[in-house]
Amino acid sequence: MIREVILDTETTGLKPEDGNRIVEIGCVEVINRKLTGKTFHSYLNPERDIEEGAFRVHGLSREFLSDKPLFKDIETDLLSFIDKADIVIHNAGFDMAFLDSEFMHAKTKNKPLKQNKIIDSLMLARKLHPGQRNSLDNLAKRYNIDSYDRSLHGALLDARILADVYLQMTGGQVKLNLDQKEKELSAGDTQDFVILNLDNIDLVSCHLDEAEINEHKKWREHYKI
Repeated sequence: MIREVILDTETTGLKPEDGNRIVEIGCVEVINRKLTGKTFHSYLNPERDIEEGAFRVHGLSREFLSDKPLFKDIETDLLSFIDKADIVIHNAGFDMAFLDSEFMHAKTKNKPLKQNKIIDSLMLARKLHPGQRNSLDNLAKRYNIDSYDRSLHGALLDARILADVYLQMTGGQVKLNLDQKEKELSAGDTQDFVILNLDNIDLVSCHLDEAEINEHKKWREHYKI
């Protein structure tokens, strides 16, 4: 079983070293490349003001967050949800720096996530789509994930979108252009296909039994194929 947790945070600002804190955290569970519907979500009281730029992104005010739990109050539940799963984060360095800072504030011993594999979906996107904009918004548009209201960012909302994006990015080809090996991009164009290198891929052959072959023949005869 492959268990992955897609994680996202919202913060009071850009740098934890400036005293900024996490104000929201959201996680989505994926097992064997399928969304299970299980999530973890919490708003957090940062015990400080929200920088103007951060407020414009997520819309969470200090007043709204004033009665929310502290990070140390939800830490046990968060770690229980993550457990030993691989953690998928877009721009992982940002969120991990804030999480490490919060663990320090909570006086948590050791680094509780040091045994977890961290997968940076931004780095993956840059490999798949070099030279293109690979923010979560851009990736969602590229993969036609448009059923979410993105008027404001939210940790759980972004984790759900990232889960959809990540599963598509790691599920094989996006669009395969069979008519040309290369596509020259002019300014403003976006690449809508991925050239696949199959040299190191082990192909699995499947063998049908007699019953399956007969069923396939019936299907072809029925639809006159």
